[in-house]
Amino acid sequence: MPTQPLNPHLPFGENKQADWYGKDILSVKQFSRDDLQYVFGVAHEMRGMVERVGTFDLLKGKILANLFYEPSTRTSSSFTAAMERLGGSVIPINEVKYSSVSKGESLPDTIRTLECYADVIVLRHPETGSAAIAAKAAKKPVINAGDGVGEHPTQALLDTFTIMEELGRLDNLTVTMLGDLKYGRTVHSLARLLSQFSGIKLNYVSPDILRMPKEVMDEVAAKGVPQAEFASLEKALPETDVLYVTRVQKERFEDPADYEKVKGAYVIDPKVMKAAKQEMAVMHPLPRVGEISPDFDDDPRAAYFRQMEYGLYVRMALLAMVLGKA
Repeated sequence: MPTQPLNPHLPFGENKQADWYGKDILSVKQFSRDDLQYVFGVAHEMRGMVERVGTFDLLKGKILANLFYEPSTRTSSSFTAAMERLGGSVIPINEVKYSSVSKGESLPDTIRTLECYADVIVLRHPETGSAAIAAKAAKKPVINAGDGVGEHPTQALLDTFTIMEELGRLDNLTVTMLGDLKYGRTVHSLARLLSQFSGIKLNYVSPDILRMPKEVMDEVAAKGVPQAEFASLEKALPETDVLYVTRVQKERFEDPADYEKVKGAYVIDPKVMKAAKQEMAVMHPLPRVGEISPDFDDDPRAAYFRQMEYGLYVRMALLAMVLGKA
């Protein structure tokens, strides 16, 4: 039976009124199509509210603890802006090395301490599975903002919302993921999320040492989604509806020589994009380090900075949902 197209602009009464109050957000595996309908509906409403009034008091009196064990500009700032746009307050902890963690405090103890002060905790941590450990220790909602090379669920949600807003649909698309697919947690989560939609085809373009992990491909294959791997972009680009570019992450490599071999493997510029469709979107979780030329920024297909803005609305929606105010 064909699935109904996702429409984030439906009134909430026609969506699944999922009860997200008090829930942790740890993995994209938590989200069904109906859940996505609900999240995107709330995010669309948040966008309208920001455009009309800027800030409002939906979460007045609520406090977010932003706990980042890894450097972050976009995700940390996005959650801070989201909470403050909703009228709440933020405890920013971006330099964990200066905190009690540097004295040997365990992650569960840090989480239990912070929830004494905050209503929700956003966590980024270098170890895969750390978000689940934190959630087990906490009585208040924990939102995974990236756990090592594992998942980055809020990024995948904003990426999916971006595709919906840019192209008007999530079914019947060819999505090509380019660059560091081994260490790029954003593509791991996005591939899993997109596998819920009909007519999706996923292309993976990467150097051999940065291929998409087998466990991710196996999960996607189990959903019946066609996948293809390429060493170059040339064959995949003409059929691509969404080109998702990732940075080769120097900090993930144990051997600097391996990084040097692949850091400039692919560069998107106006010349390369002549082979692409005129109606498509180029995305990137940012920061970029040479893989997309600034000369392409003014092309209507360059969606990566709009993608950042869409992320604000999605994270506002998630915070409101887990705090019972959506």
